[in-house]
Amino acid sequence: MTIKEVARLAGVSSAAVSRYFNGGSLSEEKREQIRKVVEKTDYTPNAAAHLMRTGRSRMIGVIVPHIHSDSLSQISSGIMRALDAEGYSFILGYTGGDTKKEVRIIEEMQHAQMEGILLMGTVMNRTLRETIDRCKVPLVVTGQCFDGVPSVYHDDENALRKLTGLMLKKNRKHLAYIGVTETDAAAGLSRRKGVEKAFKDFGREKSELIRGTADFSVESGHSVMEELLKEHPEIDGVICATDLIAHGAMRALREAGKKIPKDVAVAGVGDHWADEASAPPLTTVKLFFRECGKMAVELLFKLIREKEEAEGVWEKRKDIQVKLGYTIVERGSL
Repeated sequence: MTIKEVARLAGVSSAAVSRYFNGGSLSEEKREQIRKVVEKTDYTPNAAAHLMRTGRSRMIGVIVPHIHSDSLSQISSGIMRALDAEGYSFILGYTGGDTKKEVRIIEEMQHAQMEGILLMGTVMNRTLRETIDRCKVPLVVTGQCFDGVPSVYHDDENALRKLTGLMLKKNRKHLAYIGVTETDAAAGLSRRKGVEKAFKDFGREKSELIRGTADFSVESGHSVMEELLKEHPEIDGVICATDLIAHGAMRALREAGKKIPKDVAVAGVGDHWADEASAPPLTTVKLFFRECGKMAVELLFKLIREKEEAEGVWEKRKDIQVKLGYTIVERGSL
């Protein structure tokens, strides 16, 4: 089976079939005609021949630190849909949070002729910075904002500022914040700053904030909440850096005989699927993860086009930073 035979069966030109596989402009009618023939014949173009002919692999590298994170799975979903709409495929690189592996995968993806790379939820260090600076293909980071690196990220600081403000408005006097490691600039540092800014907004000293640090799990949220209650039984409100931590904290509070929200209000971040199923349903910050993935792909394709126009030179510009909004979803736990 060849492109010419696909074109004949679909009743279109060979050029139209090429545009179909290359993600080019094509009417919906022709696209549907070609799709039906491709599905019926199970035709797959020769990727090596396409690369030699056009210099384009139609492949994007996607690097993730974890595969069990709800937020990363949603970002991935947005990425996959956007790539599929453009006729692109992807290679997934899994790091397990290992920064050395992250650097190695970026280098391997360049050698494998990826047209671009999407790097999710990472922690910046000197080695990674040097690797990105040397990168020969366009690269976009999602979920973090790194100076000098094209990024699509969330307004974590203002989201937590607003969420904490809502709890303070309800006259909660003894607030605890269960955060995460601040090597994660978004979920760790920015969210903690947002909580502290809300305290300042309400004329409270940040030293009044009861603090704990968990990892990104229900189990850790549970154990940290238990320890905080031992030291501060007066806690009447808990802000958590993620929804999973919040669900663990809620379980610890119930086990301690606390009623939510009568005795202790609880809120998290992420709008996880389990939030509506919890008792009571969890108040949370909704971040637009799928939109983050979609916009990252759009930005990456913009950079790829610019690289082609500049005859193969990728210009890393500091002004390409896209910050997404948020929505507070109020439920019964506040």
